[in-house]
Amino acid sequence: MTMTPQDLAQLPVFVTFVGLMVANVVNSQGRSQLRKKTQQEWLLDGLGLTIQGMVIPLLQVSLVYWLYQRLLPGRSETLTFPAITGFIISFVLVDYLYYWNHRLLHRGLCWRIHRVHHTVTQMDGLGTSRNTLWASLLIIYLWIHPLFIYLLSNPGGYLLGVSLTAALDLWRHSRFLLPPSHWAYPWLAGWLILPQDHTVHHSRATPACNYGANLKLWDRIHGTYCPAEQLPSPIGLSTSLTLLQKLFFPFP
Repeated sequence: MTMTPQDLAQLPVFVTFVGLMVANVVNSQGRSQLRKKTQQEWLLDGLGLTIQGMVIPLLQVSLVYWLYQRLLPGRSETLTFPAITGFIISFVLVDYLYYWNHRLLHRGLCWRIHRVHHTVTQMDGLGTSRNTLWASLLIIYLWIHPLFIYLLSNPGGYLLGVSLTAALDLWRHSRFLLPPSHWAYPWLAGWLILPQDHTVHHSRATPACNYGANLKLWDRIHGTYCPAEQLPSPIGLSTSLTLLQKLFFPFP
């Protein structure tokens, strides 16, 4: 069976997820973290990963793609950018749009929905997609990825950016920090959102910072960057929401 570009784009994400989970299991601290998870947390995280990893991609390549076919007839494959341009659009431009999307999720009614994601109390990778089950409808990725896949004549570079962003998102939500002593730290710390940066975002004291997914540039430009000089403790918000409220209607 021939694999589509969308299928190939999912492979690095799957490999990253499996690698992080194996690393958790073989590490004593990682195993200890997993044992601390409650049944409710396992259920929330498992459903969230299923929605984000299976349901959302299916919606993107079917219903949302069909919608653009109806709204923009005759525009399919009309953008003839080289692959590197598609990658930049995905990894940089869409990242900037997500930065503002993420900031909006921290305001008003949107925050009531998004705060379920911030009930994550440990960065184990499994909580990457913890959220109200329909919260993905409010995240720009669902809508913008099918648009560019529809418009681009060669979506390979764009899909590579999508895949890399998703893999980095799993890493950002894990306990595997990049220490300053690591050889790659000087190359990455200045521009890439690292797990320690996103841990600061999940802290109880300073959740209103480090909104970027890939790049620190947007937070620095708009004054929302908080350096990860010292990892916060504790992380995660406590709420009085029931399990059903967290899954379907997170409003007290």
